[in-house]
Amino acid sequence: MKLPTDTITNANAAHIVAQGEAAIRAGDLEIDFSGVVRCDTAAVACVLAWMRVAQAGGRKLVLRALPKDLVSLAKLYNVEALIAPA
Repeated sequence: MKLPTDTITNANAAHIVAQGEAAIRAGDLEIDFSGVVRCDTAAVACVLAWMRVAQAGGRKLVLRALPKDLVSLAKLYNVEALIAPA
């Protein structure tokens, strides 16, 4: 699934999580961030939520084109090993 937004913040995170969870449950295990130019800590929460859904189904999530902000936040929270791009 290519994320349908250029920004992930607290303002839209719940909607983005729901879209990602629906895609994962439908079998789409690739999340493409190529259109995202701005994100905050909510993006980390989105990825972790998606990973839980994928893992619950015994599947692995693939992340593509992670924004630098997301990578930086993942390092700050010491979860960069979990949020490793494909």
